[in-house]
Amino acid sequence: MTKSKPIIIGVTGGSGSGKTSVSRGIFSHFPDHSIMMLEQDSYYKDQSHLSFEERLNTNYDHPFAFDNELLIQHVEKLLNYEAIEKPVYDYVAHTRSQATIIQEPKEVIILEGILILEDERLRDLMDIKIYVDTDDDIRIIRRIKRDMEERGRTLDSVIEQYLTVVKPMYHQFIEPTKRYADIIVPEGGENHVAIDLITTKVASFLNHQ
Repeated sequence: MTKSKPIIIGVTGGSGSGKTSVSRGIFSHFPDHSIMMLEQDSYYKDQSHLSFEERLNTNYDHPFAFDNELLIQHVEKLLNYEAIEKPVYDYVAHTRSQATIIQEPKEVIILEGILILEDERLRDLMDIKIYVDTDDDIRIIRRIKRDMEERGRTLDSVIEQYLTVVKPMYHQFIEPTKRYADIIVPEGGENHVAIDLITTKVASFLNHQ
């Protein structure tokens, strides 16, 4: 009997929308299944050819920041049950690390990131496409808390980056991808009803394999 191809669930939304919480909510529902998470953040382009000063100006919220060619190549390998060497991004050096992580293939792949629905080639590989829709004010508050507590950023620098880059890029590139979603989840990980509905759908996929 031939093995069914893995299921790919795409989870997207703006920075601070709660997409990671939704992804983890789905992940935790299937402790006995073969399931993995693949973050688009791991696939920021290598910038080792640029000076450190040039790297500091990287717009991480623009489609050009991502190495989608490598991401698509890796997703296709996982669909064929082949292991990949997932890149590791160094946020201190602002470029790709020399290290990689061996990721074995799984039956369910949760692909999470701000711009995963922007590229038609990626969209076409997904079985379920989820957009996490959260108000701008909630997202900026979450981002301030995260960046100050986890990344040592100052309040002023977080606000400036949000107003000059994050917010305009969200409205230009991320929010328009909502139209490609199969499911729109308001308020992220707090929406337990939506997560239950999604996991029920995933379970039905698994049961029919």
